[in-house]
Amino acid sequence: MTGQTIYEAMGGMPAVVTLARAWHARAMADPVVAHAFHKGLHPQHEERLAAYWAQQLGGPPAFTDSLGSHAGVVVLHSGNGEHDEMDARAIACFELALDDAAIPDDEPLRNTLTLWFTWATEVLNHEFESQAAVPHDLPMPAWTWDGPAAPEVRPPGPARG
Repeated sequence: MTGQTIYEAMGGMPAVVTLARAWHARAMADPVVAHAFHKGLHPQHEERLAAYWAQQLGGPPAFTDSLGSHAGVVVLHSGNGEHDEMDARAIACFELALDDAAIPDDEPLRNTLTLWFTWATEVLNHEFESQAAVPHDLPMPAWTWDGPAAPEVRPPGPARG
């Protein structure tokens, strides 16, 4: 995997789209995780999700170039309080979706993806206590084989303890 981004190692955009679709299908089939979508979805939710994930994992900046901002996504997910069971089940859905999407059965790759998704779930859902607390210029985070790209830009503010 040396020299490859996580995005490249998993198979590029076709693999990320397939994974986003597989995760979303599993999430919608889980009665606890599906609750997160009770307000409805963007008609291209899976494609937008794939672009968002791809950008964080070393792929092209398609999400922030034309679809939205990281701050906008964080706003949608903030202020919903604790939901540890939902988070755990969403992560379990992701781990199963790796097989559904035929992501290469490579232990370092899959471990890295699971660590990223777990971290991203925490950052997305629990970094800010309210939607109003999310800075409008929050940069898109990046994840590498070693974890969050350094230096990780974090605005000051209340974090989940």
